[in-house]
Amino acid sequence: MNGVIIQFFHWYHKGDLWTEFADKAEYLKDLGFTAAWLPPANKCSLGKEGRGYDVYDLYDLGEFDQKGGIATRYGTKEEYLHAIEKAHEAGISVYADIVLNHRLGGDEEEKITVHQVDDEDRNKRISDPFVATAKTRFTFPGRAGSYSQFIWNYECFSGIDIINKNGQLENGIFKIHNKYGENWTDAVSHQLGNYDYLMGADVEYRNPHVVEEMKRWIRWYVETTKVDGMRLDALKHISSEFLYEWIRYIKTEINPHYFILGEFWKDEADQIKYFSDQMENLVSCFDVPLHYNFFKASEEGKAYDLTKILEGSFLIEKPLFSVSFVENHDTQKLQALESAVQDWFKPLAYAIILLTEEGYPCVFYPDLLGAEYRDMKDGKEIHVRIPKVSILPKLLKARRSYAYGKQINYFNQKNCIAFVRKGNTENEGCIVILSNGDENKQEIDLGAQHGNSVYIDFLGNRNDRIKTDENGKALFWVNHKSVSVWVKEA
Repeated sequence: MNGVIIQFFHWYHKGDLWTEFADKAEYLKDLGFTAAWLPPANKCSLGKEGRGYDVYDLYDLGEFDQKGGIATRYGTKEEYLHAIEKAHEAGISVYADIVLNHRLGGDEEEKITVHQVDDEDRNKRISDPFVATAKTRFTFPGRAGSYSQFIWNYECFSGIDIINKNGQLENGIFKIHNKYGENWTDAVSHQLGNYDYLMGADVEYRNPHVVEEMKRWIRWYVETTKVDGMRLDALKHISSEFLYEWIRYIKTEINPHYFILGEFWKDEADQIKYFSDQMENLVSCFDVPLHYNFFKASEEGKAYDLTKILEGSFLIEKPLFSVSFVENHDTQKLQALESAVQDWFKPLAYAIILLTEEGYPCVFYPDLLGAEYRDMKDGKEIHVRIPKVSILPKLLKARRSYAYGKQINYFNQKNCIAFVRKGNTENEGCIVILSNGDENKQEIDLGAQHGNSVYIDFLGNRNDRIKTDENGKALFWVNHKSVSVWVKEA
């Protein structure tokens, strides 16, 4: 089965997502989607304004009156569970988005000892230790002990970004002194010296009580929701020692087939590989370098050498554990990692991730369904429209019907590349050809078994009927800045 994921949200989605997803489950199945990545379902510090990443209470999935209401931005717990049921009825697996790194919106202040560190070098102290107060105590009064009576206090956190010093609020990065040390854990990315700290109250995974609570929580979550896997957020900020132990626990004690996808955001494939090797291949990873290749190719147009499109990608480094994507909620316009692939190149990028032999592709919600939103940038309100990639449904059908068998690459022209999927006993295979410049062609040798055969463009971008010679050779064409998928005429 040619599995394909849909990321069923974007940063500016207006809400009521669980109901929308339940309503569209059958439609997604018909398009060929086999899995859906849904956003975090937990209660946020910003209530309905939160996107799920400003974690307040992981046990509140839209059930308790906390942070201004019962429902999250996306709906209630009941609606969430119903959406998962509808996905399963349609044969679609559900991957939950899980945020382990931090908590925000603490309920009570505590007296703590901290020192401040340099934002650009987290190992560099820029103050002596001092006493302050901070909202590091989480009691979840609205939940009142349901599901877990665990209380989070400063011993559960390694750092904080807002403190109260002598009655004045101060912002910065403050290392909390607790029984687990005055320094950050070393088992994280060494970007900015040490990238343990990201935001909010940073969770202290050297605390064994925290580790045990997170094991209890994930068992509860999986048993409650029946999700089939998870996407883990911000992994370069989380202790790899904790992650390995926690993921091993899931795989051995809960479900050995549970799919785990990690966001280890690095643009160098060797660093993603190093993390993947540390996790002993228990975690698949997003192919961030391939996304940046797409972004660069879309920006440079015909000046970009298409033969380099896969170079430096995680797809090449560890294809079995690579999840490829064109863009996501972090890279879309006006977001922190903005690197939106230009519209003209998206059909080419999707043809690559959907029709190549290796990798597990993930389609972004706006590229299938469109999106429109507004946000502020540099004091101005910006209006953004992301149009549907109109060819996507056909590309998804091509994946389901023709993207089988060994792949042969024809990466021999700077502005025109092609690859052949040779098919199998049930499927004929296809020829995929892309141009980032003028109308172009590639001579393809399909072998004598495909001699005197007629091929048509499944995508309908060209109306030619191309006939191979007796040896199975022919010139296959592609339009200006376009893609064609040639298949044998029925």
